[in-house]
Amino acid sequence: MTETNDQIQTGAVPAASDVPAAAEGQQEQRRGGGGGGGGRGDAKGDRRGGGGGRGRDNRRGQERDSEWQERVVQIRRVSKTVKGGKKMSFRAIVVVGNERGQVGVGVGKAGDVIGAVRKGVADGKKHLVKVPLTRNSSIPTLSNGRDGAASVLIRPAAPGTGVIAGGSIRTVLELAGIKNVLAKRLGSKTPLNNARAAMQALEGLRTHKETAKERGISLEQIYS
Repeated sequence: MTETNDQIQTGAVPAASDVPAAAEGQQEQRRGGGGGGGGRGDAKGDRRGGGGGRGRDNRRGQERDSEWQERVVQIRRVSKTVKGGKKMSFRAIVVVGNERGQVGVGVGKAGDVIGAVRKGVADGKKHLVKVPLTRNSSIPTLSNGRDGAASVLIRPAAPGTGVIAGGSIRTVLELAGIKNVLAKRLGSKTPLNNARAAMQALEGLRTHKETAKERGISLEQIYS
């Protein structure tokens, strides 16, 4: 160990006879590694060439993400009582939709606002609802929804009416792609309960064809 330390400190290079045979073979491979270097270069080239597929997948993922719109309805600072005192965090209510008949409401909690919004978006995409839209971007029939003490009434409207609603209900209807609708909030004014009540009302919507099929009658008898 002392000799080795002295060699490292003085910068002395050991003689060729002191180098083991295995080390000589490794040195020869390193010296004559031109072909191996070319192989590594080809591998790198293959990796670069193969990255095009991943690039396309990333672009497709970005396009899918760009289809969704996110709106924050409410951000509140909440606390939880634990053994050592109170633990403060943030709660975000987020509505996610593509304005083409899909919408969801999510709730996220985290120590910072950005993390809470990110969790709310992920939760909203897990609870999406498919909304049947008419040619006039309205809903086919009247619908009621209830969540807790909040009750929501949604009914179709003529073209040019717009979205007549308020609070979180308006956000849910707009991101669902509904452009002509009448909505009334009944009962509680809590944003989360109203948003979930609107989601329940939209989830209960059925087209006339689906109603006729469920009842086992023809479509003409529905209109008669």
